[in-house]
Amino acid sequence: MTDPLELDALWTDFHRVVNMTSQELATWLRVRDAGEEAEPLPDQAGTPLGQHVLSILQKRRTDLTDEDIRVMTQVVNTVSGQADLENEPEAERTRRHRLMTIGHDPLKP
Repeated sequence: MTDPLELDALWTDFHRVVNMTSQELATWLRVRDAGEEAEPLPDQAGTPLGQHVLSILQKRRTDLTDEDIRVMTQVVNTVSGQADLENEPEAERTRRHRLMTIGHDPLKP
């Protein structure tokens, strides 16, 4: 994707669906991976996709790689394809947690 207008639209969509800050996401990934016996190193916590989302949140648009653009597209499609959890009184926990792993908290205003 080299078209600047498409990249602008993807950047906007990505930051719309990823409604957690990089700090919130990093904390969530550490908490999610913490076990009874051990906790992963902070920069190794979470899924590879979650880690990649975190790294994108810490970049400027001009520093994006082709892999970043692929991940951004995947995240936008994943979040957009999910049911509207904001309107469910009791959001399904596992689905919410899965979305939070990629930076989207469906219960966050």
